[in-house]
Amino acid sequence: MSPDSIRHPLTRALLVLTFATGVIDAASFLGLGNVFTANMTGNVVLLGFGISGAPGLPILAPLVSLAAFLVGAVVGGRMANRFPAKTNHLSRSMLVEIGVLVAAVVWTLVVDVEPGHVSAGVTIAMLAFALGVRNATVRRVKVADLTTTVLTMTLTALAADSPLAGGKGHGSWRRGGAVLAMLLGAVAGGLLVKAHLSAAIALAAVLALLTWLVFVPAAAAAEESAKPSDRKAGS
Repeated sequence: MSPDSIRHPLTRALLVLTFATGVIDAASFLGLGNVFTANMTGNVVLLGFGISGAPGLPILAPLVSLAAFLVGAVVGGRMANRFPAKTNHLSRSMLVEIGVLVAAVVWTLVVDVEPGHVSAGVTIAMLAFALGVRNATVRRVKVADLTTTVLTMTLTALAADSPLAGGKGHGSWRRGGAVLAMLLGAVAGGLLVKAHLSAAIALAAVLALLTWLVFVPAAAAAEESAKPSDRKAGS
C-alpha cells in the first residue's frame, strides 16, 4: 500500500496532525491575540497588516511566532539529517512536539496568559517551535498534499485534478480528508478555547501522543514490510 492511499498509516498520521494544526491555530489566533503558530503564510500577511497600521493586529506576536517556527525548523532539519528514515525521524519529531505541547499546557494552567503580554509571547514561541520541528519533518516525509499546515496547494490539486477540470480525480479522498481535518480541528479548537486555552492545547498534545503511539509504529511496520519488495524490484 502506497502512502498516497488514505488507508496507509503514514497518511492517517498526517491527517491526525492536520486536525491538530486546526486546533493549535484556533488556540493561538483566538486565545493569544490574532496570531498563527502553524500557518506561517497567515502570519506574514498579518504582520504586513499590522505594519500598515490596521487596527487590532499585532506586530510583535507574528514576529515571535515566525522566529520560533524557524528555530524549530532548524532543529527538525538537523534531526532529519541525523535520522534519515521517514518513520524514525517522524517518531522523534513527535516526541519533541508532545513534550513542548505538554509544557505549553502546564504554562497556560499555571500562568494567567493574556494577549499582548509576555505570558502570551512565551506560549506563542512554544507552539510555533513545536510546529516548526514538525513541518521540517513532514517536508522530508513527502506525502503528496499532506503538509499538515497549508491547504492552498491541496485545494488547488483537488480542483485542478477533478473530473470537472478534465482530470481523473486521483487523490481526491486524501486531499478532501486534509481539508476536512483542518476544518474540524479549527472547530474543535475554537470550542475548547471558550472553556480554557489549555484545553485546546491539551487536545493537540493528546493527538500528537496518539500519532506517536499508534500511527507511527504502524507506518514503520508498513515501511519495513515494503523493503523486500523494493529490493526484489531493483534486482
